[in-house]
Amino acid sequence: MTPRQKRFALIGGVLLALAAATALVLNAFRSNMVFFFTPSQIASGEAPQQRAFRLGGLVRQGSVSRDGIVVSFVVTDTARDVPVRFQGTLPDLFKEGKGVVAQGELGADGVFVAREVLAKHDENYMPPEAAEALKRAGKTPLASSTLVAQPAGVQP
Repeated sequence: MTPRQKRFALIGGVLLALAAATALVLNAFRSNMVFFFTPSQIASGEAPQQRAFRLGGLVRQGSVSRDGIVVSFVVTDTARDVPVRFQGTLPDLFKEGKGVVAQGELGADGVFVAREVLAKHDENYMPPEAAEALKRAGKTPLASSTLVAQPAGVQP
């Protein structure tokens, strides 16, 4: 093999290794990506089946029931509802009528089985996606200026 052929073989090997590494990284990103859906989007069939995603909205008043460490509640965007089942400890700020984001999968029975539940951190914050979904539903429970967090020092 001539030096020129060796150089081309080395460059080809490096390019092949780089392509393989890029494919592995992109595959890892795709498999770990978690999308956000509202109850209305889930009802219209936009949510993935047998794949993890995030569900966001408000906890419906009077819907929370506990059976040991299993908690059942309903997430709503004021247009549609999705029943949720969670086994574990809920965040301290989890309350009926407040914003929530749950991560998990939609079961065959239509119940969202959550692996993680996140509650809003104060009365002026709601995830931007949930706030937008509530605005689209036309039934915002709070003034629109208090739905999304404002940058520090900016008055709504």
